[in-house]
Amino acid sequence: MKSIKFITLLIFVMAALLMPTACKKAVVKKNIGVQLYSLRDSMDSSAVKTIEYVGQTGYAFVEPAGYWNGTFYGMTPAEFKAVIEKNGMTVVSSHTGMPVPDSAHWDSAMAWWDTCIAAHAEVGATYIVQPFMDSIGYRSLAGLQRYCDYFNAVGEKCLEKGIRFGYHNHSEEFKPLEGQVIYDYMLQHTDSSKVFMQLDLWWIQAGGASAIDYFTKYPGRFVSWHVKDSLEIGASGKMDFKTIFENAELAGMKYYVVEQEAYTTTPYEGIKQSYDFLNAAEYVK
Repeated sequence: MKSIKFITLLIFVMAALLMPTACKKAVVKKNIGVQLYSLRDSMDSSAVKTIEYVGQTGYAFVEPAGYWNGTFYGMTPAEFKAVIEKNGMTVVSSHTGMPVPDSAHWDSAMAWWDTCIAAHAEVGATYIVQPFMDSIGYRSLAGLQRYCDYFNAVGEKCLEKGIRFGYHNHSEEFKPLEGQVIYDYMLQHTDSSKVFMQLDLWWIQAGGASAIDYFTKYPGRFVSWHVKDSLEIGASGKMDFKTIFENAELAGMKYYVVEQEAYTTTPYEGIKQSYDFLNAAEYVK
């Protein structure tokens, strides 16, 4: 009888010990990416070491801003991809580009893009994003239309290699130009099948516009977001990230990227704080 009672007691004790483990939810790593411009100085001086730190921080993928003429931060596409994957990440998208060419330089610009797209296909990128226009795009609607036509052409080239092309805004795109808002004109005059928008959440607000209003007016166009604040994400208290993320489906968002341009302490600590904020936020999937 005593042995039966002992065995019964032992079963209860073991069940009690195992219960917290059984009930504990599995930790799911969120698909959070970081724009390597956030660590621009250290990427320039020690790219491999910087990438190692980013991987240790927990980021799932990177968005480089260091492509030029066939290389990423001085590495071949194969070398760069190997370093990224060695540290448990992938290259999902990349910032690069060149100003709109005139007719005399159109063919050479398209040849540049052919090389660029091939390099990004080799590194495994799904998206290429141009994060600028020169003054031509801001001086007149005629100049802006040149950019829209240019982006459509680049977007078509990208699609031929299985890559999507997008444009990243700053605050200037929300200013009027000849009676129209620059950003609206771009959305209306680029082909949605060839050009998506990577919406910078901080810069649209700095430009006096609302992300939610644009999601509602142009649903599905904002495939990517740059999640940004004045310093570390969540630090300013001025950004309503919860409402924005709750409208991700309306926006058409497929991936989001942390970008920091200023820091409370150091860039390394800053991107870690931003990662921790998003990773802890229940509304961020």
